[in-house]
Amino acid sequence: MRRTLLNPKIDFVFKKIFGSEEHPEILISFLNAVLKPKKPIVSVEIKNSDLEKEYIEDKFSRLDVKALTSNKEIINIEIQLKNEYNMIQRSLYYWSKLYEEQLSEGDRYDKLSRTVCINILDFKYLKNDRFHNGYRLKEIETNEELTDLQEIHFIEIPKLKRFESTEEIVDLLEGWVEFLRDPESEVIRKLEMSNKEIREAKDELYRLSRNSKERELYYLREKSLRDEISALANAKEKGLKEGLKQGLFEGKLESARSFLDILDDDTIATKLNIDVDIIKKLRTETLKK
Repeated sequence: MRRTLLNPKIDFVFKKIFGSEEHPEILISFLNAVLKPKKPIVSVEIKNSDLEKEYIEDKFSRLDVKALTSNKEIINIEIQLKNEYNMIQRSLYYWSKLYEEQLSEGDRYDKLSRTVCINILDFKYLKNDRFHNGYRLKEIETNEELTDLQEIHFIEIPKLKRFESTEEIVDLLEGWVEFLRDPESEVIRKLEMSNKEIREAKDELYRLSRNSKERELYYLREKSLRDEISALANAKEKGLKEGLKQGLFEGKLESARSFLDILDDDTIATKLNIDVDIIKKLRTETLKK
């Protein structure tokens, strides 16, 4: 019986493929496709290749890929499935941590290296139609670049155009994003015939999908991500309810203030369904003003 391929957008699988010390050419190809550097990246040192089982089961853990490139850049790649409406703030925070962690006490600032965060999103987030956006620090009016030491990228998978089965992919980044979206699409089947890194990534995905231990870890991670999404959704719903309750209560207090001159405390409390002690306290505070 043929096994279905694991989803490469699940961070556990993404990290296994793009953060593999055994297949660094995959990450090198992906980074060159994203950054399009004048001096191509030729090697990477992957910083966090280990995956502990308890880390996989932690629903609030981040399974990202960290690397140091031959261009002396520090790179962090994170993939997100659910919109938590905080990606800009989150990315700035993690970028600042990566930048700050380079220095030990007494080190000089000129030791700080260019630091790049790449966020791969399985949802639409930015207010434009481009599937790939890269940002640096620039002057507001002249657009003059201050530095390239800070760079943050957003790759939004749903914004990538749909390819016809006969269509040739020219931009390799489109190929990598299509691989994440649908590794068994016809365009990827064609692309892997001419691109050895795409073929290597597809082979690694097949290997992971056939390995029973890897599939077990994958399902554990998939469950933890579902639990995270559920926990965040419940927290949001609870927050909305509490906010609504607070809003209704504030509205009742405002109505109570308007009744203080014409009704007694017990009548106001009954009409608005508020504890009479709250009305008495409100009257006392009003008289003091």
